[in-house]
Formats: sequence, C-alpha cells, structure tokens
Amino acid sequence: MIKYRKEYKWSNIGAMMRNLQREPKICEDDFKGRFVVITGATSGIGYAAAKKFASRGADLLCINRNEEKSKDLCETIRNEYGTQCSYLIADFSKLTEVHSLTNQLMVLDRNIDVLIHNAGVYVTKKTFSGDNLEMVFQTNYLSSFIINYYLREKFLKQNNGRIIFVNSEAHRFAVSGLYLDDLAWEKHHYTGLKSYGAAKMAQLLSMIKFTEYFKDTDVTINAMHPGNVKTNSGQNNGKFYKWMKSVFIDKTAKSPEVSAEALYFLGVSRALDNISGKFFNLTTEEEPAPPAFDKEEAEKLWLLSCELGGIR
Repeated sequence: MIKYRKEYKWSNIGAMMRNLQREPKICEDDFKGRFVVITGATSGIGYAAAKKFASRGADLLCINRNEEKSKDLCETIRNEYGTQCSYLIADFSKLTEVHSLTNQLMVLDRNIDVLIHNAGVYVTKKTFSGDNLEMVFQTNYLSSFIINYYLREKFLKQNNGRIIFVNSEAHRFAVSGLYLDDLAWEKHHYTGLKSYGAAKMAQLLSMIKFTEYFKDTDVTINAMHPGNVKTNSGQNNGKFYKWMKSVFIDKTAKSPEVSAEALYFLGVSRALDNISGKFFNLTTEEEPAPPAFDKEEAEKLWLLSCELGGIR
C-alpha cells in the first residue's frame, strides 16, 4: 500500500514528461567577481557548470575527491577565463572529511553567492561507507545536509545567496517516501534506483526545513533535475550496468552543458529572486512527488540527519 496514494496525480506525470523535452531558459547576465562553490566539479555536470560560471566572470571554489584532477580543472579555468579557481579535497563517503571541509567553508572570508551540491554516486549493489551508513544516502544526501547545516549562519549573516541541489526526477522512485527506520535496506529490497531516489527525496525534504530557516532573507534553496545528460555517473558499477547505460541511456543523452545552462539560470537570473523551496526540471518549475511535501517526515529526517551526521 502506497502511503501517499491519494495525493498522486496523473497530471504531474504528464507535466514531467512534457518538461523532459524542454530546453533550459538562458540567463545572459554576467557574474563577474561573484563567488561560486561547486561540489563534484572534475567531470560531467559539475565540470560544465564550473566552466559556465567562470565564462561569465565568477570565481570558483571546487570541492572534489581527486587532487590531480582538481589541479587540472583550476589550471584550465584560470587559463581559459582568467578568473580565480581554487579547490578543497573531501571524500563524502567519510564523515570526518565532510566535517573538516565544513570547518574550512565556515571561515571563508568571502560571501558564497551560489552553492551547488552536485557530487554524488549511483550504486547498483548495496554498499556501506566506513561510517557504516548506506553509501548513496551518505554521499548524495547526508554530506550535503551537513554542509548546509553548518553554513546556515554564514548565509544568514550574508543575508543573500542561493543554494542549489542537483536533484533528479528519480526522487519519484521513492513512491512511499523514505524508510527512516530502514536506511540500511534490511527490511526492504534494495535497488540502485530505489536508493538513489531515496537520497534525492531526502534532499527535497531537507529543503522544507532550510526554506523555513531562511524565511524573510534573500537566501534561497532549490533543487533541479539536470535532464538526461551524458556523465561518468555509475562507472563504479559492474559490466552489465555500464553496458545498459551505454546502450539505453547515453545514446539519447545530451551534453552536460545543458545542465550547466540551467544551473547558471537558477543561480544568477533575477527571475529566481526570493524563489525558494522549489523543484525545477532544468529551469521549469515542477511539482515533485507527494512525499516531498511531508513536513512531519521532514522534521524526523532533520533530527535523524543531525544524529547520523554527528552534529551537536
């Protein structure tokens, strides 16, 4: 039995299908001298977004796992666009590194104009981190929650800034919402789509609380489905998945630059002033699945996230 069955509407699925065919709106405004933080910027959507913001004059701080790739990225950005680019190293599958990262972000001497949560993984076989948490939940959701939680005061002091989740229409696979009493998937059957969808649903639920926290300020938090674009996501999985991806997904996938255009619009366009707590299919606002509106579940998730994330 689906917990939210009465709240589901066929019209929302129809809207999603139509929106998947749309191109992103384009923002022509410059962003010179502004400061953008992007996680997972050495490839795919994050890499394309870094180049897009830098091409419009923004300075970048990129948060990645691989130092050599980070050095290459920053060198490319500086040489091609003449903007500042620096990096921090953090593996989101290790909470000690996430906390170390947040300590560094909290003391930055610049306002963060745009924070893009792009880093994530897709895992077809149930995997646990060294912190004994399901890998996709920790990497895609919990780490971004910890960063947002600790940066709340910085954003409040700024009284402006935009936080953007690279989310997914896959949140709709969490049809009955989250299994907060079974995050290890011991009582429910695990699949890659289910775990990925749950992590993306958790991001949307966290927006409820963060939107309330930033009420009456110019700080906003939104989520975006990046479209079907070709990335390296899932390359850590087995041969069968990689074959399926190359044959059935990548052949119709678009360039990550499509997602980068959407992220630039959501991060810069004045049309998004004071728009917060929303889900976008690229740049088209869309109604997410019913579980994403559950305030009671959002409150439970917040408390559990603080506990699992070691937040005191």
